[in-house]
Amino acid sequence: MSERDLVSKLIKKLSRKHPTVHNQSQNPQPSEIEADQHKLYRDLEQNEEMLRSIYHNCSDVVFRSVRIGGRIKAILVYIEGLSDALAVDEYVIAPLIREDSEQNHEVWQFVERRISVSEVSEVHTFKQCVDYISNGNPILLCDKEAKGLALGLCKWEKRGIEEPVAEVGIRGPREGFTETLRITTSQIRRIIKSPKLKMEAMKMGEYTQTNVVLAYIEGLVDESLLVEVRNRLQRIRIDGILESGYIEELIEDAPYSPFPQLLSTERPDVTCGNLLEGRFAILIEGTPFVLIAPISIFSLFQSAEDYYQRFVISTLIRWLRYGFILISLLLPSVYVALLTFHQEMVPGSLLISMASAREAVPFPALVEAMLMEVTFEALREAGVRLPKQVGAAVSIVGALVIGQAAVQAGLVSAPMVIVVAITGIASFLVPRYVSGIAIRMLRFPLIFLAGTLGLLGIMMGLIAIVLHMCSLRSFGVPYLSSLTSPKLSEMKDILIRAPWWMMDKRPHFTGQDYNEIRQAPGQKPSPKQDSET
Repeated sequence: MSERDLVSKLIKKLSRKHPTVHNQSQNPQPSEIEADQHKLYRDLEQNEEMLRSIYHNCSDVVFRSVRIGGRIKAILVYIEGLSDALAVDEYVIAPLIREDSEQNHEVWQFVERRISVSEVSEVHTFKQCVDYISNGNPILLCDKEAKGLALGLCKWEKRGIEEPVAEVGIRGPREGFTETLRITTSQIRRIIKSPKLKMEAMKMGEYTQTNVVLAYIEGLVDESLLVEVRNRLQRIRIDGILESGYIEELIEDAPYSPFPQLLSTERPDVTCGNLLEGRFAILIEGTPFVLIAPISIFSLFQSAEDYYQRFVISTLIRWLRYGFILISLLLPSVYVALLTFHQEMVPGSLLISMASAREAVPFPALVEAMLMEVTFEALREAGVRLPKQVGAAVSIVGALVIGQAAVQAGLVSAPMVIVVAITGIASFLVPRYVSGIAIRMLRFPLIFLAGTLGLLGIMMGLIAIVLHMCSLRSFGVPYLSSLTSPKLSEMKDILIRAPWWMMDKRPHFTGQDYNEIRQAPGQKPSPKQDSET
């Protein structure tokens, strides 16, 4: 049963028990209560009983009775641990309980004059009370008043801003997002100070009521793209949202694809850079990872550090990264295909050395490769899940010990250990952990095709992968859109990283009317121009 249904059920139950509602002297019908959206009663006892029924068996919910000015009965309701109890005592309760010499003034005017809280909102329904209380904001209810005040005194333990763990860089900002949504939004606001940065708030999850923010820059993002993402987010009906992966699976275009269609990052600079290119970001309470879309396949293999170093160095590193990504995907399967079907392609001396190394191995090359790859992946996952002090030692020492023991026992050959080690090192060049998972998954079917059909099987597998990527979309944007674009400006940030004074146009995602100009042209530095000025 959802929270709304629970409140409706309790309202109906108590309305039969307490006939007086608001200013009405007659018993309201259930339909009238539903139409009234469960408004607060004028009787304080009824409001308190209703809230106590809603929070039945909730030992952390505090009901504090006070007398405003020494004469008016009131209650404060808040959740211990989510609200600042010291601030409640100092800025709310202490000023309110002081006796008042004036007797002929309106109660809310007196309350607003006494309390020293910057954020104060009126509430008129029980649903609003529950929403504010659940977010750590105390509710003040007074007798003979059919409304209350929500006080902005939320405070809970939160993690401080630290360096991103999953996206480590040598040059660039050192701060990462935290699990607190308002800190995340403030980090973005601190970089992009324009009021055109919009942040639309919504809640998801029937029970968790998770705060979610859709961030974009007005004038840069295409309106049709915003309509599509709003529709996908509004379709979500789920009990709770605990991490951004929940939303990612519910809004992506191809749920069965091994390739992610949204970029997840915990770096504010990466998020702001994508917002400035016309993308949108989804921020979720309770996780430091932000979702960004639309993306292409190259967005997954680009590092934030590429844009902070000189363009020549960034381009060389990018080529090195692309080359080792191909090695990570193809090296084990090519090795299996050569040993199984195409020995004539291997030089004679190398073939003799490999054959002598495999002389005592009882398994074919396909089984040998599968065995070593599975073992290596298991060691890698063990290193990730174990504590930091132990994880690195287990993954490295475990690989060395198991590899050496397997070679001495004659279960695998030394060349296969070398191939798997090179493949593992190559996979570490993928800048994001999630991006490398797809490469690791596709490696196994390619090894199987190489062991059954040879190089022909590898070619068939690569063609299938390319065809799948050609059909893949990220919010309607083709996955290979940047590579297949006829415009030269779209290629300046794909295979190479062009200098900043050349990237004067934004990438084009959807629609025809988009803000194409990123910066003024003709900004190439020149000593001659400097001397003339």
